[in-house]
Amino acid sequence: MSYFLFKTEPDVYSFDDFLRDKETVWDNVTNTTAVKHLREMKAGTKWIFYHTGDERAAVGTGTVLSVDPSDPKVPVVRVKVGKRLKTPKTLAAIKAEPLFAGSPLVVIGRLSVVPITEEQWQWFVG
Repeated sequence: MSYFLFKTEPDVYSFDDFLRDKETVWDNVTNTTAVKHLREMKAGTKWIFYHTGDERAAVGTGTVLSVDPSDPKVPVVRVKVGKRLKTPKTLAAIKAEPLFAGSPLVVIGRLSVVPITEEQWQWFVG
């Protein structure tokens, strides 16, 4: 099983929007490394929904339904909503957690799709 974290501006698409929609296509990814991570995903991949901007906190979960790699620029990744996290995890809390030392989440702050480990996933949802 692989795990990722997806970042979005809450004023563009928030977790509340995701809860309302229940499913969506994750798009507008342009960074080549982030696109590479999208191509690695499979149905069932779990991910953390992270609000950027002023909020800077992980707020919920989602699951990949399908990945269509036919678009040569960015794969079409269909996702469904999971649950709101019991406690949002702020960027400050993430940076203070030794599990994230060296993680692309804190090392490459501008990356919109970030791989995380199972242990990191458990920290978010626990």
